[in-house]
Amino acid sequence: MDEQNDNPPQNPLHRPIKSFVTRPGRMGTGQIKALAELGPKFVLPYKVERLDTAATFGRSAPLVLEIGFGMGAATADIAQTLPDHDFIGCEVHEPGVGALLKLIGERDIGNIRIVQHDAVEVLRDMIGEAALDGVHIFFPDPWHKKRHNKRRLIQAPFVANLVKHIKPGGYLHCATDWQPYAEQMLEVLSAEPALQNTAAGYADKPAYRPLTKFENRGIKLGHGVWDLVFRKQ
Repeated sequence: MDEQNDNPPQNPLHRPIKSFVTRPGRMGTGQIKALAELGPKFVLPYKVERLDTAATFGRSAPLVLEIGFGMGAATADIAQTLPDHDFIGCEVHEPGVGALLKLIGERDIGNIRIVQHDAVEVLRDMIGEAALDGVHIFFPDPWHKKRHNKRRLIQAPFVANLVKHIKPGGYLHCATDWQPYAEQMLEVLSAEPALQNTAAGYADKPAYRPLTKFENRGIKLGHGVWDLVFRKQ
C-alpha cells in the first residue's frame, strides 16, 4: 500500500521516484531487541550530508550499496563471503531492519551498516558521485499488473541517476524471478550508455549471491531466476 499523507496529490507525470512501498509488518521479540541493542551502532541516521565511510567503518574498503534487502539473510551471507568489502543496506521495512540486525549480532558481522530510508534520497544526499564499487538490487517488487509496471524501480531515470554514484569499473547487479521484469531490466540497463553488460544477455549467478529459500523453492518448481551484471565504463 502506498504511503498516505496530507499533501495535495501530485501530477503523476512528475511523481518522484521512490525505491519502496511501505507495507505493515509485525516485529518479533528478537527483532525488537536487536533494534534496541544494535540499532545505535549499525543503523545510520539519514542526513542531508555526505557519509564519511572511512569513519563509519573504521577503514577504507570497497563499498557496496544494497537497495531493499528484505529480511537481510542474503545481505548477511554476502557480507560474510566478502569480508574485505563494506556494505550499506537501504530498507524501510522495520521488521527487515530488525531481522538483519539480529543476524549481525548472532554472527558478529562488522562490515554492514543500515540506513532505514528511501534509497533514492540516500543516494542523492548521503552518497557521493563515483563513491560505490557495486550496487545490489535483488528481487525488487515486480509489480505484476501491467497498469502498475510504471512503479517498478528499474526505470531509465533511476538507472541514469544511480550510475553517477558508481565508480568507473564498478558494477550493478540485479536479480529477479519475474521474467517480464527481467526483460525490462535487460532493456533498460542495455540502453544506459554508461553501462556495459558483462554477459551476452543474462549473467550466471555470481558465487557471492546465495540462493534464498524462496528461490530454492521456485527452482524446484521449475521457475526461473535472472541475474544481470553490468559494469560502469
